[in-house]
Formats: sequence, structure tokens, C-alpha cells
Amino acid sequence: MAGLNEFYHAPYRQTMARAARDEEDFFMLLMFAESLGIDNPASFYTLELQPLFLENFHEWHTRMGMDRCPFDHVGCC
Repeated sequence: MAGLNEFYHAPYRQTMARAARDEEDFFMLLMFAESLGIDNPASFYTLELQPLFLENFHEWHTRMGMDRCPFDHVGCC
């Protein structure tokens, strides 16, 4: 049974990983949008999540094409 499961899921593993990464990138943008100067109506709710995702922030901003950290108060680079 495990072999059939692997047979059917293997072709889509990369697609699903890419979709999950895109979803995480969008979530990170929503969390740090207010700090980046983008109006975010949900900033009240996402503000308390920022410390939890701050350790992933460096990977995210380099993947988004920002060579340096856009914040003065965060020393990730």
C-alpha cells in the first residue's frame, strides 16, 4: 500500500512544495507588510506573530530579492 501511495504522490511532490512555499511567502508578506510600509488591515492580528516568524525572515527577504534587511531595528544581515 505504501508503494502505491508513493507512486501516485511522487509526481506532485515538487508542485506541492512550491505551492506551500508560495503560501508561506504570502503569509510573511502579510505579517511584515506594515513594517515594510504597505497598509495592512490585519496588522493588529499579525503583530503578535512577528516574533515567532522573525527567525525565518532572513530566508524570506533574500528569496524575495532584498539583499539587505529592510528594517533598521532587525539585525539579521
